[in-house]
Amino acid sequence: QVQLVESGGGLVQAGGSLRLSCAASGRTFIRNAMGWFRQAPGEEPEFVAAISGSGSSTYYADSVKGRFTISRDNAKSTMYLQMNSLKPEDTAVYYCAVGKSSRIVAARAEFDYWGQGTQVTVAS
Repeated sequence: QVQLVESGGGLVQAGGSLRLSCAASGRTFIRNAMGWFRQAPGEEPEFVAAISGSGSSTYYADSVKGRFTISRDNAKSTMYLQMNSLKPEDTAVYYCAVGKSSRIVAARAEFDYWGQGTQVTVAS
C-alpha cells in the first residue's frame, strides 16, 4: 500500500523558514517525478514545485521561485521542500504527490498518489 506522509509544517513569523518532508512507503518512486501543492482556505489547490525522478530537474511556481527549494533523497524515499523568506500568503496546507511518470508536470491530474497534508501558517 502506497503511503505518503508529510511533516515539518508549523507556525512561523514572516521572513522565517520551514523545511517540509514527504516520506514515501509501499513502493519505490525513483522513476516518478514528485511534487508539492498547497491549498489555502477557500481557494483551489495550487502547484508549488516539482522534481524529476533523479532529482536533476526542478520546476517552480512563479510565486515561490527563488524562495523555495525542492529536493529528494531516493535512498531514503523522501522528498523535501525548503521554504525561506516565508510570507503570510504562503499560509496553506501543503501536500506532496507522486507523478504518473518521470516527466515534470504541474497539473494535479498528472499526479497519482497524495499525502494527507501538513499545515503551514505564516504570521505577519
